[in-house]
This record gives sequence, structure tokens and C-alpha cells, in this order.
Amino acid sequence: MATQTLDFAKFGFLRAAAVAPVVHIADPLANAAEAIGHLERLHGKGVSLALFPELSVTGYTAEDLFFNAGLLNEAQEALALIAGCGSPITAVVGAPWVSPDSRLFNCAAIISGGRVVGMVPKIAIPNHGEFYERRWFASGWGVDLAVDSALGVFRVCPNQIFQMGDYRFAVELCEDLWAPQPPGAGHSLGGAELLLNLSASNELVAKAEQRQSLVRMASRSWVCGYLYAGAGITESTKDLVFGGHLLAAENGVLLAQSERFAAGAAEMLVEFDFERLRHNRMRNKTFSASARPHGHHQRRLRASLPPLGELLRKVRRHPFVPADEAVFDARAQEILAIQSVGLARRMQAAKVDRLVLGLSGGLDSTLALLVSLDALKRRDLGPQNLHGLCLPGPGTSEHTQATVADLASATAISLREISISPAVAQHLRDLDHQGDDDLVFENAQARQRAQLLFNVANQVGGLLVGTGDLSELALGWCTYNADHMAGYNVNAGVPKTLVSYLVRWYARHRAGDDLAAALNRVLATPISPELLGTGKDGPVQHTEAIIGPYELHDFFLYHYVRNGCSAEKIFALANLAFAGRYQPTEVRRWLRVFFQRFFSQQFKRTTLPAGPKVGSVSLSPRGDWRMPDEVEAGNLLAAIDGWESE
Repeated sequence: MATQTLDFAKFGFLRAAAVAPVVHIADPLANAAEAIGHLERLHGKGVSLALFPELSVTGYTAEDLFFNAGLLNEAQEALALIAGCGSPITAVVGAPWVSPDSRLFNCAAIISGGRVVGMVPKIAIPNHGEFYERRWFASGWGVDLAVDSALGVFRVCPNQIFQMGDYRFAVELCEDLWAPQPPGAGHSLGGAELLLNLSASNELVAKAEQRQSLVRMASRSWVCGYLYAGAGITESTKDLVFGGHLLAAENGVLLAQSERFAAGAAEMLVEFDFERLRHNRMRNKTFSASARPHGHHQRRLRASLPPLGELLRKVRRHPFVPADEAVFDARAQEILAIQSVGLARRMQAAKVDRLVLGLSGGLDSTLALLVSLDALKRRDLGPQNLHGLCLPGPGTSEHTQATVADLASATAISLREISISPAVAQHLRDLDHQGDDDLVFENAQARQRAQLLFNVANQVGGLLVGTGDLSELALGWCTYNADHMAGYNVNAGVPKTLVSYLVRWYARHRAGDDLAAALNRVLATPISPELLGTGKDGPVQHTEAIIGPYELHDFFLYHYVRNGCSAEKIFALANLAFAGRYQPTEVRRWLRVFFQRFFSQQFKRTTLPAGPKVGSVSLSPRGDWRMPDEVEAGNLLAAIDGWESE
């Protein structure tokens, strides 16, 4: 795949802009000039759709001047000027419009292809607090008028869905979003994937947070993109102040927002991922099973959709890990609570007061240790009820054995060491194994450890705690019927990138000095199964050198399972996220490994033990991920191989 000619538009991305222009109150022609200026600037930025605030053609604060015939006529002239400017961008602007029966509506005018192609009247007309819109405007509820005018042939109706290429959007205005039954819900169920809101919401203490929450939750409830443009500071400040708040959200996630109270005009560019939205809608059976409204008018626009050679939106390297430290602090506590509550409930059901855990000195078993201690506290049991086992074998290093001892000492758990080397040697002799360091040699160690762990659990009347994480389950980086199995796997929903963050967080915020030192020792240890011995520089097996960097695999996993992305899209996004860290050839190499292993190792996930779902991605065969064991990745791998020759 030739990255230099890449067009992100083919992956479902649409670039839109929200604009808070300078407003000239009651001067539509000047406002038209402002809008045209913005469209001219946005044209060179790959924008396909531009949203302006409520009544931006006249100014929202024109008050009784809305009754003036001169102003209303100039508003129509302004729309004609914007339509005739020749911009290929579809523009949505706010303007008053008078119906043949002399009702005045607060409308969004949709302008595309050199003409007005539709008007959407506001439904919820506020008449409380500081708002007196009913003094001027009628509600658009139930309005459905066909118009043939100098502006074009269009419909004035709230129930309209406009299609640009393969993208569908609908419009609501300001108070419509705050209403008990927002029209956006019906628009979304009717097929709109992007909601546009023209607004003139004044600023009050804490109102911006409410506004942001409404936009974000509307996008989550309706599984859509949501773009919001609020009137700016050049509206009248006689009694109210407007901040020019611009917002964009996608399926519950805030993509961008502007600084309020900016001097002059403001523009905010954002891309919406329509492929992701469609994937989420298909998965969300509550959304797909909801009754569909009738009566929406569909309007296909002759719109220009420029290619997107780059993305403006940030593609995060570690999508499982919150970027904000304060957010992560709360998230870490929540994750550990989910894990420990799940384990404590499992202990109650199994009627046991003891836990058994194999400690390797690595990240996964260390996190399982911390979770187990929390679970015991929830059942008013002490750390001595956790039976830790250190099971050194032919490849175990002195470093990890010392780490296990430090962890046990710092947490006061019970620790027992049993060497598996004699039993493994006897087992290999029984197999007439020739002594090569092969898969049999490695798996014999893993299965011997599993046998001891399960039998010790029987011996002490405890529950065996599993340690394998979500990333290892995705790659099948576990031995079938060995570390693959447990009584309850507390890490089944936690990817490797998050495991390391959780251990680091625990060391900083919850651990005493001795435990923090032991945890930092774990964090500094290279990830290794330690099955093939150690050299003078440490373990000869480095997991990430064999299967690839976990941060890449977690990125691939998230976008494949959570967002339903194609391999080509994942590759393109990964090259953006990891630019300067991995070359495209490296990304391609490990992406191929990911898909080869993800498909071939499904049989291990089909028989997973119970474990708690922690985030939005789970590979439980009883929950989120159902996949046949026999599926083949041949065509997918061949396509990835083919990228090299393009």
C-alpha cells in the first residue's frame, strides 16, 4: 500500500468545520460576506461541511427587528450570496424564514451546489428564563412545506436527512437538544450518522459543562457524530454574553472543543469516522432494534468531497490507557475494583477462603497479586490466605526469583518454592525427548506448573487465580491447558499496555516503600516467558522480539475488535500514531503477525476460564467475541504481503 497517496476519506473519514463568525447584528449582507470568507479559507483545508451558529445571517440578538420586512428580505439576499459564491463546501447557516401563511421560523439553511437545498425549522422554541423566542418565532413542529423560490427548490421541514456521498447528516437547533424529546434521536434512527446543531446558547456559570455533557451523551445515545456551533462574543451583550462554544463528539467521546470568548471569529476543524459509527450501530442491538420513525425526507446533495491525505484528529498510541493522568487515577481504582470484586464473588461462590497464585516476577502475575490482596480485604481476610508459588525451572533467572521473594516479603503472603526441573526432566525422559529446546520442552514446563498450581489449590482448599492478560489471549501467547487455564482469570480483560500502567500506578499511589521497590523492579524487567534459559545479559527469550511490541498489538486489537477496522485502515492509523517510533515496514510486519496469530489461536479463546470484563474490548467466548476456530487468515495475510509490491 502506497502511503504517500493515501486517502483517509476512503476509510470513512469526513472533515467538517464548526464556525463562530464575527456577527454584524441586523446586517445580513455583511454576515454573508463573513460566511463566504470562512468558506474560502476552509476550502483549502479539505473541509466538506461547514456549520455556522443559529441565526448567523442576521444575528441571534436582533430581537424585534426580526419583524422588519427589510431585514427579512436582506436575509434572503444573504442566503443567495452564500449559495452563489461557488464554494464546493456544503454550508449550514442560521436564518429567519417566513412561510406563505406568515409564520416566522428560526431555520437552518442547508446550502450545497450553489443553491439552498433545504431548510430545517427549530422545534423547541424557548420562552423561559432569559429567552423569549416565542415573541418572534413559531415552532417547526409538524411543518412540511415544499418551496420553489429564487433560492432553489427545497423543503422546509424538521424531518430531513441530507446525504453527501455516502455520509448522512441531519440538523437540530439549540434548544432542540435540551428538550425532553430531542429531534436528533429520531433523525439518528432515521439514518442520520452526523447531527449538526446551530446554537445561540448564552454563557452562565457551569453551563459550558452542561452543554458539553449534552453533546457528548447525545452522540453516545444516538451512536452518531455531533457537531455544535454556538454564537460568539459579537452578538449583543445587552443582557447576555455568548462565548462562541464549538464542540464535536463521536459516540460518547469528545473529539474537540474550542476556547470560549475568543476575540474575533473562531473555526474548529474535526474529522468524523463514519465507518466506526456504522460498526458501533451494527453491534449495538438496542439501537438497531429501536423502532424507526416514518416521514423523513431524504435529500441527496451534489456535494464535493475532497480527498484527505492526512488526518487532523489525534490517533492515540495507547487507546486502552487514558491520556489524562487525573482520569487514569480514577480509572485505575475502578479497574482494580472490578477485578477484585469479581474474584471475591468467585471465592464466595466456591466457598473458599484461600487463593493460589503462581508468581513469576513478571507484570501479569504481579497485577494478579495486587488484585488478589484487594479481593481478600473485601472478604475480611489477611494476606496469609494467599498462597504464592514460585516454580523455577530450567529457564528461570535469579533476578525473577529474587523479585518474587521481594514481592512476597513486602505483602506478607505465604510463599512456597517448588522447582519443576526434576519433574520436567523425568517427563521428557518418559517422552524419549532428545533434549532440544523446542515447543515440547517449553510446554512441558508450562504444564508442569499448571499441574502443581491446580493440585496445591486442591491441597489448601483454594481457588487458582489466572494471570494471562488480554493481549496474550489475542495472540494466543499461552500454552493450551497450562497457563491458559485457571479457576478465575482476573487479567482476562486487561491488555498488556494497561497492565504496566496499573502496576506503575499502584507503586506510586498505594504501595509502601518496600512494595513500591519490588513493583518498580518488575516494571524494569524485560518481558520473557523464561523457558529457554538465561545468558550473561539475562533471559535469552524476549517476548516482544519474538511476537512484536505489545503497544502495537494492543493498538491492532483495539481497532480490529472495538472499531471493526480493516487491516488497511489499521495500518494507516498505526503509521500515524507511531510515526517516528516504528517504520511502516515494521508496522506491516507486526500487523501480519497479529492477524496470523489472532486467527490461528482462536481455539484457545473458545475454552477460556471465567474472568471479568474490564473495558469495551473482551475476548470471552461467552460474551463479546464469538469466532469459529477453523477460520483462516490466508486471504488477509496475502493482501498484507501484497502491500510491499505496490
